[in-house]
Amino acid sequence: MPETKLPKAEKHVHGMTKAKGCSHLRLGSFCKLFPNLDTWADDYHIKTPKEADHVAELLGGVNGVMHDSQLSSKNSTLPAAYTFFAQFIDHDVTLDTTTQLHGGEQPKSKLEMVSCPVKHHDDSLPNLRSASLDLDCIYGFGPEASPHLYDDTQHGRILTGNEFNPNDLARTSAGTALIGDPRNDENIFVSQLQLLFIKFHNKRLIGRDFEEAKTDVIYHYQYLVLHDFLKRICDNEVFDYVLDEIQHEQYPKFNIIDPHGKICMPVEFSVAAYRFGHSLVRSLYPINKDFPAVELFDERFSTTGFSHVPPELTVDWRYLLDVDKKQNYARCKAFDPLLTDELIRLPNPIVGKFAPENDRSLAFRNLLRGYVMRLPSGQKVAKELSDHYPMIKPGNLNNKLKLEELFEEHCFEKKEANNLAKHTPLFFYILREAEMVGEGEKLGPVGSAILLEVFGSMLLHCNSFLHAKDWQVDCCLKSVKDNCESPSEEAKEATFTLADVVRYVNS
Repeated sequence: MPETKLPKAEKHVHGMTKAKGCSHLRLGSFCKLFPNLDTWADDYHIKTPKEADHVAELLGGVNGVMHDSQLSSKNSTLPAAYTFFAQFIDHDVTLDTTTQLHGGEQPKSKLEMVSCPVKHHDDSLPNLRSASLDLDCIYGFGPEASPHLYDDTQHGRILTGNEFNPNDLARTSAGTALIGDPRNDENIFVSQLQLLFIKFHNKRLIGRDFEEAKTDVIYHYQYLVLHDFLKRICDNEVFDYVLDEIQHEQYPKFNIIDPHGKICMPVEFSVAAYRFGHSLVRSLYPINKDFPAVELFDERFSTTGFSHVPPELTVDWRYLLDVDKKQNYARCKAFDPLLTDELIRLPNPIVGKFAPENDRSLAFRNLLRGYVMRLPSGQKVAKELSDHYPMIKPGNLNNKLKLEELFEEHCFEKKEANNLAKHTPLFFYILREAEMVGEGEKLGPVGSAILLEVFGSMLLHCNSFLHAKDWQVDCCLKSVKDNCESPSEEAKEATFTLADVVRYVNS
């Protein structure tokens, strides 16, 4: 590839940026889904942060249980693009810029939903994203309040492209993306996914006013999250049960609405269950036909983000998604506890030149954050969920996970292996459950239930397509279609997927 000289934007820490431009917002709080459960660290009898570091290192450090140093983790059948769609969704609903990785546990009061407005404002842990699937990363505050995101030649049209690449995000001359959430420029794939949804909006804007187009796009996006993304990654029995409970108005099972009427983001979701996506990350990704195998963190190709995307590196989604039946595409890595070496040894541009070895490991960071956020063990969460989800049977799960055997295989002392097998950090438990129960293809029932509780609450308590009785997916967007005025039964029954968005935008 000929060298393309582009101005470089300021680098940020991958996935951990303080998201300049967002820090003035206070849109919600973090809380506990299971506030009455003791933490896994208390059950394990951890007394100091140093002891928590030790457990996190054994599991998630270099050559720890979660390090896929032997490349033994297989591929799943899930298209690779869903790793980045998961990241895109995460950025839509969560942002924590206040907690530190080291320094001990958060006070209990930070994660409690309290009735006193003053205490709630001053003492709770803020979520700087609205906990709703509203695509604020695309729309910002709308054309009037965020005019820098919009094309002034047509009301409501969102800017795309720049002088270097028309198939990139709109950017300043320094390379800073003009988008609602700067985190959606942290790697080339999530950046191009942001662009995909902007183009989707602009195409749906034709013949509509801005608010009508925005609602249409958000409803289709919410439908994708529930009926495409979550259906693909969640346990089949749990997913079907939840849909039936929603239909009979028996869902969600847990209350995460704060005293001010806002959805409170559970740390069991944001710090453990939803971080399943880290296990899906590959070492190499295809970008297009000319670049079929590029490293995830390859500075030569700007894959680390926060800068212009050269025209040669415009992502062709056919190589990451089931868009074209004739084209082979990359798959996500298996749902399991193993993280690729690139995530265990994060490079300098991601974590800084002087980061300690453990702090370079995303697995270690996730486990330690679970300690800081006072998460319960996977075993206790499974027991709590079993009261509401009949398919979750803690005893059967414990037998299937074979945790003690796993830890002994990794040369843990007998006492330590036994203790950890009884009081397993929730993040690790969910990934092991996905491996042993979900067979590496899906999350297990515990991880699935947590995800569906939170996403179900978002869809049921916020403005969503579930409340729009006359709304349905535009049949012209589905891959199976013949006559949009009078669709066939096959077209009516056809699902709507992320690949359909790609086909529609490119048509």
